[in-house]
Amino acid sequence: MEFVDRTEEMAELGRVLASDTPPRFVVVFGRRRLGKSTLIKHVMKAGDVYYMAGDFVDTVQRDMLRNQLAEKFPAMKLGSYSGWEELFLMLNGLTSEQFTLCLDEFPYMVKHSPELPSVLQRLVDSGELKYNLIICGSSQRMMQNMILSQSEPLYGRAHAIIDLQPIPIAYLQKALKLSAEATVEEHSVWGGVPRYWELREEYSDLESAIRGTMLSPSSVLYDEPKRLFLDDMTGTVQSESLMSVIASGANRLSEIASRMGRGATSMSAPLDKLIQMNYLRREIPFGENPKKAKRSLYRINDPLMNFYYTFIIPNLSDIGRGRKSGVMSEIRDGFTEYVARHWESLCREAVSGNRLYGYRWGEASRWWGNVPVPGGGKFREMEFDVVADSADRQAILVGECKWTNPEVAAVLLKRLQEKAALLPCAVGKEIVPVLFLKSRPKDEVTGCKILYPEDVIQLTYGD
Repeated sequence: MEFVDRTEEMAELGRVLASDTPPRFVVVFGRRRLGKSTLIKHVMKAGDVYYMAGDFVDTVQRDMLRNQLAEKFPAMKLGSYSGWEELFLMLNGLTSEQFTLCLDEFPYMVKHSPELPSVLQRLVDSGELKYNLIICGSSQRMMQNMILSQSEPLYGRAHAIIDLQPIPIAYLQKALKLSAEATVEEHSVWGGVPRYWELREEYSDLESAIRGTMLSPSSVLYDEPKRLFLDDMTGTVQSESLMSVIASGANRLSEIASRMGRGATSMSAPLDKLIQMNYLRREIPFGENPKKAKRSLYRINDPLMNFYYTFIIPNLSDIGRGRKSGVMSEIRDGFTEYVARHWESLCREAVSGNRLYGYRWGEASRWWGNVPVPGGGKFREMEFDVVADSADRQAILVGECKWTNPEVAAVLLKRLQEKAALLPCAVGKEIVPVLFLKSRPKDEVTGCKILYPEDVIQLTYGD
């Protein structure tokens, strides 16, 4: 598959490593499968050294790194060292030209050599090194703690920190050469993770890819969530249980706690941990303060995990019996509704920070709650799929998302306008109603603002 996106990250890495004043110290981290190693290899030049660490004891790890370095500096085989600092200084004495050394999966090295961050701190601070250092890792919590925590030795030392994120949906369409509608459906399964796109590319269609990668105990993605969790925690039972409970429809804290058999207060820490790793998100009604909001919903944020815990986990027994066709039939039956929820998320992302209809919009989110009905003293429960304020606070965008076809735009627009007139946060603002539709509606409504999959995908490209 063609290497797509990552232009900003490549430019930043190239800029820092091209400096004439080594050592340059660079940190790259992000969840597994995002293409961190591929990104680094695209930037590294001939003569640079790339080392992939493994879960080995420190003496074995040092020997393996020395063997890798000896391919460029044969004299490394002859020298002796008693620890990490001596090894890096021995390398320092053998090089007469600037190059880059990458230590990939760095958390494995620290696991068996906890002194290593302090060693690197001394080497970077001394300014003696003649080569650049890149450390890279998939353990998000460990990498963040080592680099962003003020109490850690490497805090403030990095000349560049790249927190690699999933690739926008627009690049999925380009990579797999899909229609806009098919891109939304595929993104609801694979998300923005390039390794999953490579796996998908091996199959003729989405159903075949799901069957081949997930519907067998020997499939490559069958245990994917467990492997991801193990990068950041010693056990996976609690995290997997939380994800299963949330995927089954328990989205409020009280519901989650009840299903887990725990008190609500004990759920905050494990939920926050999953949010920090971008596997979960917490939704609060538009306009409420996140610190004070009493109403919140927890949703699975990662598409592959959402698909896995929605369709794979409930069918593990049948998958174990080899009944792929039955499981695939169940996936097929629930897939439209599943994609519809993902479509809502994509629509909010498309609006956030973008300029549309004469305004630049802030962060878009959902809104739900009870509103007073004029003249009756009664309340009406309402929900909006997309709500965003304009940057100047003069207008508010309200949106309705539909993933069925075909729709009657006039009916949807009238209903949306009537609801928006009752929205408390819309008082005194220009209301901009927008329909987000899977396909062209049955009717044409003059002046009706409609965004389709191709529009939403285009809006994710950014600058």
